[in-house]
Amino acid sequence: MASTSAHGEGAELGRYLRARRTQTSPAHVGLTPGAGTRRTPGLRREELATLAGISIDYYVRLERGKETRPSPAVLDALARALRMDDQEHQHLCELAARAARYVAEPPPAPSRTVRPHLKLLLESLRPNPAYVISRSMDLLAWNPGGLALYAGLEDWPAKHRNLARYLFLHPAARDLFLDWDRQITACVARLRATAGTAPDAPDLTNLVGELLLKSPDFAGLWERYEVTGRKPAHKTFHHPQVGALTLASQSLHIEGTPGQRIGVYTAEPGSPDHDALLLLDMTAAETRCGTRQLDIRAQDARRRRPSSEGEPGSAV
Repeated sequence: MASTSAHGEGAELGRYLRARRTQTSPAHVGLTPGAGTRRTPGLRREELATLAGISIDYYVRLERGKETRPSPAVLDALARALRMDDQEHQHLCELAARAARYVAEPPPAPSRTVRPHLKLLLESLRPNPAYVISRSMDLLAWNPGGLALYAGLEDWPAKHRNLARYLFLHPAARDLFLDWDRQITACVARLRATAGTAPDAPDLTNLVGELLLKSPDFAGLWERYEVTGRKPAHKTFHHPQVGALTLASQSLHIEGTPGQRIGVYTAEPGSPDHDALLLLDMTAAETRCGTRQLDIRAQDARRRRPSSEGEPGSAV
């Protein structure tokens, strides 16, 4: 059964326009607010329509999802009127392109498979923490420091490890980042931008639905519909094992994958931050080796243990 229609995609375009309109003050676009109390925040529909040079009726149809084929000229005019930056403008155009076509079925979740050579690459980057994440911020592969840097994340099952889920739901996240508010704002903006162009993708809808239900902070930021949260060039972590360390961050798209990215943190060799990375990598690697040894011993014990029917074990 079809789950998405052009009207549904138009609704997403309308939601974005409404969010941007209600968060744009008249003063920001050069208007002088009239006398009296404004019943709604931001610009009125008629003010935005006038600024963009389109009819009020046409704009209302856009915002209500009933008009799904705005021309490039109209989109450019709305972007100028709302003072959108390049990323916001591009997102508006992508939503309009989706609204103009019918999507019969929601797309399948992208593969979580990470190519073997990428895992080798992560190991070669040690002691720099590095990992591969999906478009919905699932942690798919990592080196020792890449997992250990997010304190407490290793306590979650591998399939549950997601950086957005960690930021909003893990109790250690607020202590790890003193600028937690800034981190979550950038995180939601990134998810909004991705989900806006793939609103029915199960990997995104499942995560967003969970966070809307479990985190009021996420729900409030999601409602704002911001898509330009910028990742800082440096992040400061207050790690319970190695103390405070400030690292340069870099995220790179992996060609030929369904939105996978590799994230890497670095520090200047010889600096206290780099020494902290060496300690983190060494400690995490020792923990990983210890866990593997325990797993091997447990498997060996299971092989040796007699079956429930009293038959001898497979090998002694």
